Amino acid sequence: MQDHGVTLSLTQIAPEPARAFYLNRGFSIADAGIYADACVYMTVLRNDSAPGEVNFRVADWRVESMGQIQPPRLLEDWMALWGQRGVSEPSRIAFRWAQFPPEQEYSPGEWNQGMLAIGLSADTRFTLIARWQVAGKDYEGRLENVRCAR
Repeated sequence: MQDHGVTLSLTQIAPEPARAFYLNRGFSIADAGIYADACVYMTVLRNDSAPGEVNFRVADWRVESMGQIQPPRLLEDWMALWGQRGVSEPSRIAFRWAQFPPEQEYSPGEWNQGMLAIGLSADTRFTLIARWQVAGKDYEGRLENVRCAR
């Protein structure tokens, strides 16, 4: 999706590679599976040519699916879950740094990427609604008919 100088892209990370990624970072099979089965995407947001800094919060984004609207699964929720499940601190740090930032500000030419769990089950179709601001003005972009891996 490209809109008002901002580009947003999603690239599916299938469950097995996502599971392997976290197994190699010290997660148990069960914990890696919880994340891998949450419909994970490599997410990229770029400020290609917006007329100022792009500000966003993932908590303001929405996932629409089967008549339901919710935010993507938020980093703070994952971190709380990993703490409750006893995931080691080094593994939690590795998890944190691999995730899409929960909020950020990008000047023109800046961008970032990271994993984002949508929080839906396999083969579910959804629309991602991303929201951001530039110079105090609100914008919204939509990626429609996206499907979680089987």
